[in-house]
Amino acid sequence: MERVKGKVAIVTGGANGIGEATAKLLAKEGASVAFVDIDDENGGRVVEEIISLGGQAVYRHADITKEEEVAQAFANFYEKYGKLHILVNNAGIAGARVPAHKATVKDFDRIMDTNLKGTFICTKHAIPYILKTGPGSIVNIASIYGIVASDVPIYDTSKGGIRAMTKSDAILYSRDKIRFNSVHPGNIKTPLFEKLVDEVDPQGLYHAVHMLSVTNPLNRMGTPEDIAYGILYLASDESSYVNGIELVIDGGFINMPFPVYETNTSDWTTLNYYDKPE
Repeated sequence: MERVKGKVAIVTGGANGIGEATAKLLAKEGASVAFVDIDDENGGRVVEEIISLGGQAVYRHADITKEEEVAQAFANFYEKYGKLHILVNNAGIAGARVPAHKATVKDFDRIMDTNLKGTFICTKHAIPYILKTGPGSIVNIASIYGIVASDVPIYDTSKGGIRAMTKSDAILYSRDKIRFNSVHPGNIKTPLFEKLVDEVDPQGLYHAVHMLSVTNPLNRMGTPEDIAYGILYLASDESSYVNGIELVIDGGFINMPFPVYETNTSDWTTLNYYDKPE
């Protein structure tokens, strides 16, 4: 219960999914948690839930693509707590399942601005505070699709960029005792996943979850808590000699030479290749 006791952590995108699970777990393990998001309703809810369980948390509205908002929020967090040890760059968005010749520059910029530039902006403004505090850990949430390919090329590229940036920063800041590592989730059942499926087919959630479960060695999709525990390890002093790694948390999916997506359709309802289980 005290794996990060006394530490201060910032989590981006902490109002839902992996970010919410991470904020709650870090608080449960003794950290004072500060997080940013653009979902104020759920941001307030998460703070209330953490505090009701005896933890410490504070929320600020900030769009990670807007440097001035990030700078102000992080300054407020440092003013409140007087230190910073951990940054979890979790906020991100998905991309359109379209090939390059059908995508727009606007699509490209929107995904890159959030996933890659947003990670850079938050890292830039967290490092000065971590340098003042002492040893620190920055955990960047990428994806298995930043390592292997899928049919969402712009998203995959943004996550591959996070993977590369993590390794460069791990080298550059090692002398300052700031560790950088990336986490690469597999197919995780989050509110964002459910929303994306619902936008394609309101009746297709069962089919999507079933397909992504039967193609996984553990026969299920991951949960936000599965990822949060990996983040906790990298944020804690337990991983003090871990720097620049790719922590893949995907149930073993990345090792299976099995297609995840049908390449000739975007209709989730056609993706149930298997009989419905009894």
